[in-house]
Amino acid sequence: MKRWKVKKPDEKLAADFSRKCDLSPLTLKVLISRGYTEFQQIADFFSETDLFDPFMLKDMQAAVDTINRAVDSYELICVYGDYDCDGVTATAILYNYLESMGANVMYYIPEREEGYGMNAGAVRELAEKGVSLIVTVDNGISAHAEAELISELGIKLVITDHHQPSEKLPKAAAVVDPHRIDCPSLYKELAGVGVALKLCAALDGGDYDMVVEQYSDICAIGTVADIVPLTGENRAIVKKGLLYIKNTENPGLNFLIDKSGVKRERLTAGSIAYQISPRINAAGRFGSPLTAVKALLSENEEDAENYVDTLMTLNNQRREAEDEILTDILKYIDKNPDVLNRRILVLAGKNWHHGVIGIVSARLLEMYSKPNILISVDNDGYARGSARSVKGFSIFKCLSEASDLLEQFGGHECAGGLTIREEKITKFTQRVYEYADSLEAVPSASVECDMLIYPQEITAENIKGLSVLEPFGAGNAQPVFAMSGVRIDRIIPLSHGRHTKLDITYGGLRTQALVFGIGPEKLSLVPGDIADMAVNLEINSYAGTESVCVKVIDFRPHGISQEKYFAAKDCYEKYRRGEQLPEAFLRKMEPDRKELVWVYKYLKGFNEISADDLYLKLNSPAMNYCKLRICVDAFVQTGLAAFTPSTQNIKLLPVKNKVDLENAPVLKELRNKICRGGR
Repeated sequence: MKRWKVKKPDEKLAADFSRKCDLSPLTLKVLISRGYTEFQQIADFFSETDLFDPFMLKDMQAAVDTINRAVDSYELICVYGDYDCDGVTATAILYNYLESMGANVMYYIPEREEGYGMNAGAVRELAEKGVSLIVTVDNGISAHAEAELISELGIKLVITDHHQPSEKLPKAAAVVDPHRIDCPSLYKELAGVGVALKLCAALDGGDYDMVVEQYSDICAIGTVADIVPLTGENRAIVKKGLLYIKNTENPGLNFLIDKSGVKRERLTAGSIAYQISPRINAAGRFGSPLTAVKALLSENEEDAENYVDTLMTLNNQRREAEDEILTDILKYIDKNPDVLNRRILVLAGKNWHHGVIGIVSARLLEMYSKPNILISVDNDGYARGSARSVKGFSIFKCLSEASDLLEQFGGHECAGGLTIREEKITKFTQRVYEYADSLEAVPSASVECDMLIYPQEITAENIKGLSVLEPFGAGNAQPVFAMSGVRIDRIIPLSHGRHTKLDITYGGLRTQALVFGIGPEKLSLVPGDIADMAVNLEINSYAGTESVCVKVIDFRPHGISQEKYFAAKDCYEKYRRGEQLPEAFLRKMEPDRKELVWVYKYLKGFNEISADDLYLKLNSPAMNYCKLRICVDAFVQTGLAAFTPSTQNIKLLPVKNKVDLENAPVLKELRNKICRGGR
């Protein structure tokens, strides 16, 4: 079960704002819940349709002058990019623009094996090819040693980047990065491709018209893929890009859209994030990023289609690699179930593909709602790791606590990476556990709802009004609404049981809701149940009629106390880790015989059910989560049930002999501890 955080927007403030503008009250409530509590903030949100003067970026004029001199003298210019989607799209845009200027230009993107950013080997190779000017996109701000080498080789360097700089900047003719302390630009959250687009506009005299028409489609893809906030200039870039991308004249992008199964009339920032950009990223992970660049640059349709077909194949390989790693992890968890009782998961495996462990880490966070660190051990004795976390538990700080054991590490609150020697992994794991255990609490993944929505607010007009908030993405998520006290009237399987449609009644509203990825048999709902739901609300158009589409993100029995659940779950995990608990806690964990029998009989109604779903189904004040897990442990130890740790699923087994539950080791141990006063 995920923790829900339901915000409460100021109703009076929404009413006041509604008298000053034509936004719907529902839209205003969403904005207020997101911190737009001053009317000017709301006005600014909707006025962000134009891009600021590119010359507001520090060193932009110097960058333009340096590049123009190289173009005029027909010096060989190299656009030096990066292998992720942001770097690939930035490379494609700047290279194509310089080529259209008549420049003598080439591009270079390091393969993943070379590592992120500039490297000395590549610099020397470019020098041998006669490159006179290197222009970086999406990298370079930390390339101090490489910048010195470039200077020694007599090559000029222009850096364009969007990552955080150190106090000292690399040696270059120009360093364009909105995060420079001395940069006066008004918007700081651009992706690398956004900075590259601004460079093109600056080279065009500061006018955005041509570059937006030519490149905003590609720029939107890189911006969404890099998960920068879709606010300010990023919002403007993606809005413009979505207008152009549906009718793009880029052959490769056209094939990519069609072969990814994206419906052009419904193409959104979400389509880019989940269907288009992963295929571009797959090139850098499983093949060569050059394939993706060529797909975006090819003017010949046959060549473009061939490159896109390769991207599709590489993306399938990426999926297979993810599934293989996840399968390895789930098998490990089933053999070592105690790992799930830790506050943070640390898991290592041999030769897991470095290009996808970050994706698998994100999937594990979704599955177990816990921060995690995945470490892939190479054959050379070194290992590389990727980590994902939630707000409130800083992965960067966690890694810092074990920095003496690491060769390299970096990141921020919710994501990080590391390099470590294989022989230090065990000690590192223990250090991470100790750090997590030292904290008062470690937050879990949560569902953030913008507000509780009432039945009378769920109208086609209101939901259509939310479209003004688009495009949705990082920093501007699609609104999530809580619905409290929804009655389930009918449950209907969809797509051969892969998804579920629900007929529901919410107050005076009768409608349908869709649950994707969960079939009716795994839904843990039956007709007549009263549930709370976290949902997205969208407009569905069919045969000229518009209706509200309810998409369920999460659900739970109405009135469940999540605080009691999380407290009891934490208590159970502490007990399983061998931590000392107060005697009063232990007594609340101990089930009596009637409770054991009750839970056992209830389990007979299911072929298989997860521990969470069983707890939610029981929904009894007398049965806390901790006590329920003790019951399940007793059933497993006495052969009455099987428990699969990786899925948390419980299944009753055929009873062959009489079973004495009182002899279950977990119950005997618990009672002994109670007798000893918790010790």
